[in-house]
Amino acid sequence: MELLYQNAWLIPVLPLAGAMIVGLGLLSFSQLTTSLRQAVAIFIVSLLGTTMVLSFGLLWSQWHGHPPYLQTFEWAAAGNFHLEMGYIIDPLTTLMLVIVTTVAFLVMIYSDGYMAHDRGYVRFFAYLSLFSSSMLGLVVSPNLVQIYIFWELVGMCSYLLVGFWFDRKPAAEAAQKAFVVNRVGDFGLLLGILGLYWATNSFEFGVIGDRLQELIASGSLSVGLASLFAILVFLGPVAKSAQFPLHVWLPDAMEGPTPISALIHAATMVAAGVFLIARMFPVFEGLPGVMNVIAWTGAFTAFLGASIAMTQNDIKKGLAYSTISQLGYMVMAMGVGAYSAGLFHLMTHAYFKAMLFLGSGSVIHGMEAVVGHDPALAQDMRMMGGLRRYMPITALTFLVGCLAISGIPPFAGFWSKDEILNSAFSANPALWVMGWSTAGITAFYMFRMYFSTFEGKFRGNETALRQELKAGSETLAPVFGPGAMNPQELTMADPHHDEDDAHHASQPHESPLTMTLPLLLLAVPSVAIGFTGVPYANNFEAFIHPAGEVVEHAAEFDWTEFLIMAGSSVGIALIGITLASLMYLRGQIDPSAIAQKFQPLYQFSLHKWYFDDVYHNVFVRGCRRLARQVLEVDFNVVDGVVNLAGLAAVLTGETFKYFENGRAQFYALVIFGAVLAFVVISV
Repeated sequence: MELLYQNAWLIPVLPLAGAMIVGLGLLSFSQLTTSLRQAVAIFIVSLLGTTMVLSFGLLWSQWHGHPPYLQTFEWAAAGNFHLEMGYIIDPLTTLMLVIVTTVAFLVMIYSDGYMAHDRGYVRFFAYLSLFSSSMLGLVVSPNLVQIYIFWELVGMCSYLLVGFWFDRKPAAEAAQKAFVVNRVGDFGLLLGILGLYWATNSFEFGVIGDRLQELIASGSLSVGLASLFAILVFLGPVAKSAQFPLHVWLPDAMEGPTPISALIHAATMVAAGVFLIARMFPVFEGLPGVMNVIAWTGAFTAFLGASIAMTQNDIKKGLAYSTISQLGYMVMAMGVGAYSAGLFHLMTHAYFKAMLFLGSGSVIHGMEAVVGHDPALAQDMRMMGGLRRYMPITALTFLVGCLAISGIPPFAGFWSKDEILNSAFSANPALWVMGWSTAGITAFYMFRMYFSTFEGKFRGNETALRQELKAGSETLAPVFGPGAMNPQELTMADPHHDEDDAHHASQPHESPLTMTLPLLLLAVPSVAIGFTGVPYANNFEAFIHPAGEVVEHAAEFDWTEFLIMAGSSVGIALIGITLASLMYLRGQIDPSAIAQKFQPLYQFSLHKWYFDDVYHNVFVRGCRRLARQVLEVDFNVVDGVVNLAGLAAVLTGETFKYFENGRAQFYALVIFGAVLAFVVISV
């Protein structure tokens, strides 16, 4: 078993090696590497499968009581400063390793079917492998510096993958938006790391927490300054996990391929923020003001995301705002001190949200057979309906995901969400009210999505509806931006891609086995994994918190309190599902009439609380105006000074060149004139 721990460094290194080999092949032998599509996919998937096996081995060992393992080496030293790098294996690390590797492994298998006809197939797998390696390196990091390095690598990979289809303007702009918004949070994170090091002289998580409390207790450091450093660190998770007010990048990230949406929104990038809060929990828990900020930020974000998801017609955008909402639940749990509840929901959410995103990709794949490669139509739920008859496996797994995220027992989301709501009620009933109401909205918009997509009649062949929805779309010229490892992809002949979009099927079809198999496999944990954290025998909490108080907590379990709290959360979810069925399944309530009656609220939700508009007008246009003013200063002042200096040099040079004629008599005359002028001036 010790050999397994000693070789745990291979977990992030193996997918990194795969990405490097394939990437170098694309750069050096582009056509040959591109032609080896299946071989590259098998190579990348095999490496990640190996890391998944290693991760499960470590989880099994930690579950059975193996002490945490730390392996470091000195990376840099200067005087008294010593910085170590390495890896740590503890319950939190192994949990995240298994979540990341299992979801990434299934996403890669799914990608073989989804990206089968894409010219960038090989490049896509290279990016997937690099992305997985970056996230795995982040979760094994033993200190803040190493976390920050991999934190930025994760951000870079998301930039490449969101902008994977770089010939589409929306994808290129979405990648830039994600990059810029995350830089705001990352700058705060960097300042917070430096501030904590200045105060504690350490980058180690536990050491920072202990020393910070000692400094506060002795009066050497004020609570306000310590809280400022902690909130700056929290800005990093605010951006990465799409919390208010830095949530605006996540829905736009849907412009990337759907497998990336599943990976980013379930197990990697957005989970990194919650993971960092968990790692920094020893620092945050000693600062009540910071914990309140974290809790209220999560609660408001949960409600914000759910309220916007209610009116989204794009199936992927609806799931994106759902992700924002569920991440808010996790952050709120961390803020109220429910460490294990937040991580429990991170685990359950990773599986059912990955399944939901991959299910949406399966739907889009089937719709493209009817409407062609037009994202505006293939992703619009108004063009769908009745897909359960054509795509039964996708429909079944999507229904399982909807039940899980809605908190219906015994699905996984019920146990994790109920634990968060129970903890929020104990900490602050106002937080519970926000979380409870959000649970009802969640059930409503998820079953609105399910009924609109899979029930009723199929609307994809309605020509009038198609023309109406397509009327507002624009034909966008190609732009070249992020992700251009091989810019020639657009001009390369691709025998795997059918260029003829003129012939479409009359009805959608079920996706191939490479896409439906991951859906079926993800459905298993979406149903069963919640039983590891049932409140009356919480093995998950015992694993994450292997302390004696967990046993006492289990012994004091109150069935009456559990039934009341669980009944209220299930009740509000059932109300949401009933409303969705009356509106979108039975047609007994007209949604458009409600929208007309509450037009301001409807428009407020439809326009995403106008955050994007405000940010665009204030920051984007403001920065452009500032840039133009700086350009004017540069052109008129800076360039003017330089041009004036050049003009003066030319004029003086042209004037004085006549005095350099090489004649001694002329030089003597000049000297005589100068002396005479000096004498006259002196007299």
